Amino acid sequence: MSKSQRAYAYLRERIEDGRFVPGYRLVLAQLAGELDMSVVPVREAIRRLEAEGLVTFERNVGAQVALIKETEYQHTMETLALVEGFATALSAPHLSAAQLDAARAVNERMRQCLADFEPHRFTELNLEFHAVLFEPCPNPHVLDLVHRGWRRMTVLRDSSFSFVPGRAKESVAEHGRILDLVARLQAGDATSEEVELAARHHRTHTLDAVLAYQAAHRPHSHPQEDR
Repeated sequence: MSKSQRAYAYLRERIEDGRFVPGYRLVLAQLAGELDMSVVPVREAIRRLEAEGLVTFERNVGAQVALIKETEYQHTMETLALVEGFATALSAPHLSAAQLDAARAVNERMRQCLADFEPHRFTELNLEFHAVLFEPCPNPHVLDLVHRGWRRMTVLRDSSFSFVPGRAKESVAEHGRILDLVARLQAGDATSEEVELAARHHRTHTLDAVLAYQAAHRPHSHPQEDR
């Protein structure tokens, strides 16, 4: 492969597997050093990725991994909020003490991640946490819709916490409240509707944070060729 092709393959692989998350800055000199080449082929690779919609340029920021497509992300998150909230409510009466303990343990690992934050790892743990709560859903059709929603988020290369890291701390706290509601439901002190709404609002709070970030950081102009 030419140097430009090698740089392109290197960057695209890291974008697709989540190592370079949405909003991640692509610094020419740094990447050239990692690849042991000049900045010229790296710039060519970045321009090719820009043409494919995987990279954007913003004044005073430079090249960065493209933010997720706002409309697709919004529609996916809105749908996931509904079906996952319902699945969590249906699962709640069937969760064992061991499963609730497992969810608490995952959430504690997420809390520990906050000190040395790594968005991709946090997102993996986030799915692990929610899977404990929705996998026991007795309605296979609802569960299939939840799985589709999570797969769609992967296609969108979503790691929302990379560019709204403050949301991660809030998310961990909301997880704790959902678990408390599930325990209360099993004790007869809460309703399935309360669990469903808590799980739904947890998802839409992340959506609101991402959309606010997108609106505040939407590029207004294209930098000059000295990029």
